[in-house]
Amino acid sequence: MLGATGYAGGELLRLLAGHSVLEPVFLGARAGEGREVADVHPHLAGAYASRRFDPLDGGLPEEARLAFLALPSGEAAKLVPSLLEQVEHVVDLSADFRLRDPEDYPRWYGFSHPAPTLLASAVYGLPELAGRALAGARLVAVPGCYATAAALALAPLVASGLVERSGIVVDAASGVSGAGREAKVESLYGSVAEDFRAYGLLRHRHTPEMQQTIGAELLFTPHLAPMSRGILATCYARAVPGCTTETVAGELSRVYDDSRFVAVSAQPPSTKATAGTNMALLDGMVDERTGWAVVLSALDNLGKGAAGQALQCANLVLGLPEETGLTCVGVAP
Repeated sequence: MLGATGYAGGELLRLLAGHSVLEPVFLGARAGEGREVADVHPHLAGAYASRRFDPLDGGLPEEARLAFLALPSGEAAKLVPSLLEQVEHVVDLSADFRLRDPEDYPRWYGFSHPAPTLLASAVYGLPELAGRALAGARLVAVPGCYATAAALALAPLVASGLVERSGIVVDAASGVSGAGREAKVESLYGSVAEDFRAYGLLRHRHTPEMQQTIGAELLFTPHLAPMSRGILATCYARAVPGCTTETVAGELSRVYDDSRFVAVSAQPPSTKATAGTNMALLDGMVDERTGWAVVLSALDNLGKGAAGQALQCANLVLGLPEETGLTCVGVAP
C-alpha cells in the first residue's frame, strides 16, 4: 500500500487486518516513514503491533502482487506506470484514472495527466455497474465517494430511460473525513461543529466523474456536515411520463437484487446506518405533483466511498468472493 497514513489508508489497513487472503507487505508513507502504525492510527495498535511505515520511494517487496494507492490526486498517476512493471494489479483510490478524457484533468484537477495513455485501459471500479470488467483488471480506478452515491442512485434510472438525461440535480452532504487528514482551517472542529455549509459550488471536481458514469448532464452541490464519516445524497431527476414510485423502486431493486453491498428500501436511508460498513442504502420515489423522481443514497465515505470499495474491487480482480474482509453489518445505536 502507498499512502497508508491518511484516513482512507487507515481504513484500508483496518479492513485488511480481517482479510483471510490479503496481507499488507509494504506500508508506504511520505510524511510518516519510520513511525509506528499505532502512532498514526491508534485504533490499529492491536493489529499492527510494532509495525512501521516504509519510505514511499523504497521499492516494493518481490512478493507484492497488488498495490493499493491512497495518495492525493496528481501524485498517484506519476507512480502507476512503474508500479505496473512491479506488480500484477494496481487499485488506485485517487481520481487520477477515473476520467477517460485527459483534457478533463487540467480543467477539473489543475494538472496535466502524466500517463494519459493508461486512461483508456483503467477499469472504473464501481462493482455493481462494472459487471465482469474487474476480473483480472491490471489498473482499477476506485470511484469517488460522492460519485459512488450519485451513480448508484441515478445510473439505473438513466440507463432504463425512466428519467431525462438533463436537468439532474445532486445535492449531497459529507462527513469531515472526506476532506482528508491534512489540517485545514475549514476542517477544524471550531469551523465544522454546529455548522452546515455548501462548498465547491458549480465546479466540484466530482462533477465530470458523475456525468461520465451516470451518462447525463447534472448540477452537483456538495455540503460539509458536522460528522466524522458518511455521505447522504439526494438526487433529483425529471421522470418521464408514466414513471411512478413503483417503477423507480422496481428498477432499482431489479438492478441491485443480487448486489451484496447495495440495499433498496422503502424508508429514507441514514448515514449512521452505513458507518463502518461497505453498504450503500437507497430509497427512490416519484412526486406525482411535480413530476420529479427523487432517490436518496447513503454510504460511509471511507467505506463504500473509498477503502471498502477498493477492497471489494481487489477481491473481484483476484477472483476472490467480493465480500472477503468486508462487512455489511452496521453498528447501532
